[in-house]
Amino acid sequence: MVRGTALIATLLMFVPPAEARVTKIVISTTADPDPVLSDGAPFPIKRITGRAFGELDPKDPHNAIIQDIRLAPRNAKGKVEYQATFQLILPSDPGKMSGLMWHDVPNRGGRVTIVAAERNAGDAGLSSGWQGDNSGGTAQDAPDREVVLVPVARKSDGSAITGKVLGRIVNRGGPDSQPILVQSNPLPYRPATLDTRRATLTAHAHEAVDGKVSVHSVVPSSEWAWARCDAAHAFPGTPDPAHVCLKKGFDAKLLYQVVFTAKDPHVLGIGFAAFRDVASFFRNAGKDDAGTPNPLADRIQWVIGRGVSQSGNYLRQFIHLGFNQDEAGRQVHDGAWPIIAGRRIALNFRWAQPDGVLELYQAGSEGPQWWLPWEDGVRGLPARGILDRCAKSRTCPKIIEHFGSAEVWSLKLTPEWVGTDAKEDIPLPENVRRYYIPSTTHGGGVGGFNTSLPGSGLPPVGPACPGNNFGNAIFPANPVPHTQTVNALRAHFRNWVMRGTPPPDSVWPRLKSGDLVDPNREAMGFPDIPAITVISQTIPGNFIMPVFDYDWGPGFNYNDTSGVPTKQPPPIKRVLRMLVPRVDADGNELGGVPVVLRDAPLGTYLGWNLTAGGERPFHQGQICHYAGGMIPFAKTRAEREASGDPRLSLEERYQDHAGYVAAVRAAAAKAVAAGFLLQEDADALIRQADASAVLKP
Repeated sequence: MVRGTALIATLLMFVPPAEARVTKIVISTTADPDPVLSDGAPFPIKRITGRAFGELDPKDPHNAIIQDIRLAPRNAKGKVEYQATFQLILPSDPGKMSGLMWHDVPNRGGRVTIVAAERNAGDAGLSSGWQGDNSGGTAQDAPDREVVLVPVARKSDGSAITGKVLGRIVNRGGPDSQPILVQSNPLPYRPATLDTRRATLTAHAHEAVDGKVSVHSVVPSSEWAWARCDAAHAFPGTPDPAHVCLKKGFDAKLLYQVVFTAKDPHVLGIGFAAFRDVASFFRNAGKDDAGTPNPLADRIQWVIGRGVSQSGNYLRQFIHLGFNQDEAGRQVHDGAWPIIAGRRIALNFRWAQPDGVLELYQAGSEGPQWWLPWEDGVRGLPARGILDRCAKSRTCPKIIEHFGSAEVWSLKLTPEWVGTDAKEDIPLPENVRRYYIPSTTHGGGVGGFNTSLPGSGLPPVGPACPGNNFGNAIFPANPVPHTQTVNALRAHFRNWVMRGTPPPDSVWPRLKSGDLVDPNREAMGFPDIPAITVISQTIPGNFIMPVFDYDWGPGFNYNDTSGVPTKQPPPIKRVLRMLVPRVDADGNELGGVPVVLRDAPLGTYLGWNLTAGGERPFHQGQICHYAGGMIPFAKTRAEREASGDPRLSLEERYQDHAGYVAAVRAAAAKAVAAGFLLQEDADALIRQADASAVLKP
């Protein structure tokens, strides 16, 4: 008996340790059935929220790419710990499940809910935290948000890590102190000292889209403080590392930029591993280490990862860094759907700011943005592609990506299509489909037909320019929707992943077809529309947001967007050539998928807009970040001739209301035949057109 026990003990010594994984889940709430999600559903839906506790082996090759993971604190087993929130949505009756789970990437911590079509099909939905710089406390303190709690990196002797960080304050005026924001969230790093002599605060009078900065002044260290202040509590205010107080107050016409020494960087790249392991747990595990059952055990056969905008950029980097393979070697996602996302998120480097949207001095366009290996001769980088690592491990998912015009003009998309030299179309692999939705704003507009008519339900003039307090736009909002196209793509994606049925061939503007040109009026063939030329003779032209090639210092890995940047602000080595879609005689884009409102137009639909002045004047006259605009057609020939508009009027195009409905019907039939519109959506659009005010007396 002793010998048997000794033999068992000896054998156990040679059992390999279990891979790092989610070790525990804690269920916080369960609504079964959920009164909101079950409304109108063919069967009841339940919602489960909770937290996942995970461990990572920093020496495992699947985790070694995480920046600073070897500097993170470890538990008694030598593992690095994290916590991630999650939400599950699934049929109350497990027998109604389709076997497909959508794994949604939250955008800036927002909780994601799968759409009715997916719930009605019996699909499960999972969203889980990945962003470790905006958790605002503990995972338990974020009941309506998805966050991940990650450790702070420390030097080997336990002392704090420090480094240079840049923050910006724009379009703010008055005596009140101001926080430093990245998009709408606070800058996640704090100064190592409140001594302003150890920082530099610069006021900028102007920043051009080519990266040229006009410096107004350098604010003396004696005239600002890390503090809160206002008119009643004047400078130097109450010390606060998250706010800047100016002795003379803020001038809204200036942009303020502070470079300071920060401390305690979070190991943000753990967010990739947490997202990976939570998906793997709910797909593969029967229960956690404490015996808590997996609510989806033995119910999931396929998983599609999905992210919109920032979250789609996350998915692209997730794949690029090899996280679609878990530590057991299993593929995590069968499909990946990065939506209106044309770059890789800047998360896995020290002092990263993943809330950034590629404003000046924000990382995210470094390295390969394309799927297959392609040489980056302009930036001196070798031939690499996003799929390199998953191709080697045979864990690449099926991928659908779709974009609109705003991603071209404001979110620096086209190098993904033509490389950094913009000379040749980069081919797509068989597992990737690309679709371009022409003449649309970021995420698409509100839809409808009356929204394109002056004085008839037109969206308010001057929609907000997305971004860090940019201001408002000049032109009305672009209403051309993505909704119906996305509905069709969703159906194709389910069939591709679950049944192997390929979706339609890729459709996007290309050099070889002549649909990609330089971003100026002449090359685009943009019409001479009075509403635009009155504002500026140069619009559109010379105001696209380009890709900057930054010098982040010798410790930065440009291929992976990893490492340690040491130059703040980073010098701009060069500005890459950008391209845009060619347009028709109306100014609407060519080379994309059919969309009913675009193909039966009521105006010129722009993927760009111009920034108004007013109380937020710094970007006045420049591109309104990623907000689209529109310019309606005149109703009659007399009206357009009186204004000098070269575009045909509504009456010249369609004669009357019945003529417009016929045009919508033809456009809908074209989109259905091409596979980019479901028949039920086509029928609904025709009914909307018939009920609209277009050319009605």
